[in-house]
Amino acid sequence: MHYDIRVYGKVQGVFFRANTVRMANEFKVVGWVKNEEDGSVIIAAEGEKDTLEKFVVWCKQGPAYARVTQVVYSEGPNQDFKGFRIIR
Repeated sequence: MHYDIRVYGKVQGVFFRANTVRMANEFKVVGWVKNEEDGSVIIAAEGEKDTLEKFVVWCKQGPAYARVTQVVYSEGPNQDFKGFRIIR
């Protein structure tokens, strides 16, 4: 299953992407994470449905210094990612 996730709030400059990689590896989720120009973070994530749901719950909290105000996500077509990485 594939989710496109966008996280809003104070999510840049707080190690959100690095922690997303760590949590994705912990949850065995593959895909990528990237900062957007509007200050949000976008994530493409693939894994089992229940695992992705748990990953989204983590995204709603984020790392310690993040202040997440909104998370929007939707299903998309699988892209068969290998691993999880930061896109710059």
